[in-house]
Amino acid sequence: MKQTENKATLSFSNGSPSIELPIYRGSVGPDVVDIRKLYAQTGLFTYDPGFLSTASCQSGITYIDGDKGELLYRGYPIEQLATQCDFLETCHLLLYGNLPDVVGKAKFVKIVTNHTMVNEQMQFFLRGFRRDAHPMAIMTGLVGALSAFYHDSTDINNPEHREISAIRLIAKMPTLVAMAFKYSAGQPYMYPKNSLSYAGNFLHMMFATPCEDYTVNPVLERALDRIFILHADHEQNASTSTVRLCGSSGTNPFAAIAAGVACLWGPAHGGANEACLNMLEDIQRMGGVGKVGEFISQVKDKSSGIKLMGFGHRVYKNYDPRAKLMQETCREVLSALGLQNDPLFKLAMALEKIALEDDYFVQRKLYPNVDFYSGIVQRAIGIPTSLFTAIFALARTVGWIAQLNEMIGDPEYKIGRPRQLYSGAVQRDVLPIASR
Repeated sequence: MKQTENKATLSFSNGSPSIELPIYRGSVGPDVVDIRKLYAQTGLFTYDPGFLSTASCQSGITYIDGDKGELLYRGYPIEQLATQCDFLETCHLLLYGNLPDVVGKAKFVKIVTNHTMVNEQMQFFLRGFRRDAHPMAIMTGLVGALSAFYHDSTDINNPEHREISAIRLIAKMPTLVAMAFKYSAGQPYMYPKNSLSYAGNFLHMMFATPCEDYTVNPVLERALDRIFILHADHEQNASTSTVRLCGSSGTNPFAAIAAGVACLWGPAHGGANEACLNMLEDIQRMGGVGKVGEFISQVKDKSSGIKLMGFGHRVYKNYDPRAKLMQETCREVLSALGLQNDPLFKLAMALEKIALEDDYFVQRKLYPNVDFYSGIVQRAIGIPTSLFTAIFALARTVGWIAQLNEMIGDPEYKIGRPRQLYSGAVQRDVLPIASR
């Protein structure tokens, strides 16, 4: 970023002298007012709950233009990456800043593939969980436990440690998610197969059994790969900010990523696709497509407590570009599996049509987001609803690592320490217990 000639002037109505604040410009997007010296100069903090107007860092990884409905990874439009690249190419881009050539891709794929197995003792660690535990509860524990099994790469300030821990996390996350699924299902774990692609290997570990051969469906393989690409990074969202804040203390990469997994679990974040599918199933139980109008009326009634899941986004005020790609993928998967008449997909299309034409939603710019279709795709593949967020975490891991590495390499990086507007009791004295 570079400082502009313009400056912001902050004036006070109480007669205090005005101060000038520098304005910086990034390569694209809105300019920012530098308030780092505000407290030192004025004794004041800014107040911005939810960080609606605050840039917490400078980053060159992902850019979102919410008004245009635009998403770029390292400058590349998500539409091009999702249709012309695979997930591991996208991982290389996010980690190193460039798309690999043929030789570079082969080298990167080989090193990731060679790290897909996990320590055998992880199986015993899994046994400590109840069989009906939520997969995200299991994943939070498993990812955090990696630091106990791979303690040779836990120094976040060592570039070589960060490099190998990044590869390990990207490679082992599909194995851990599949293990969590198999454990809950009571089935034997399936080891990774180096002959398969990243997405194909995940499908094999999820759905193969020792009893018979499993052939990866190329349509499902590509669909899952696209889901991974679309979820790989998304600027300074809640879980990414959590990883950065956690990592700013100097904790090891595995602990920082585990913190991101825990944050992602929330229904307002990574759990939204699970909540969206549950909503569609609720409408289906009400009577299906014929009840969409009634459901929309309930959504408009604020006293009903019913929310429209899968629509709207904190940043996007236009159609989420990931949702368009996910809709295409949804059609391809349902067609390949002979599920064109899938009732939930028909319901989703009817719900989308009404919401996009209804003034209530149009005026509020509540467009479908990526969660709206991804749940239907995963359900068609055979992935249980409770595992949706774990797959989101699998995909987002590379973005978290890229953001963490960028922060560590930033000369301006400091341990995160937000301030507050205190509204509690003023100082008071403790009375003897008999006098309270």
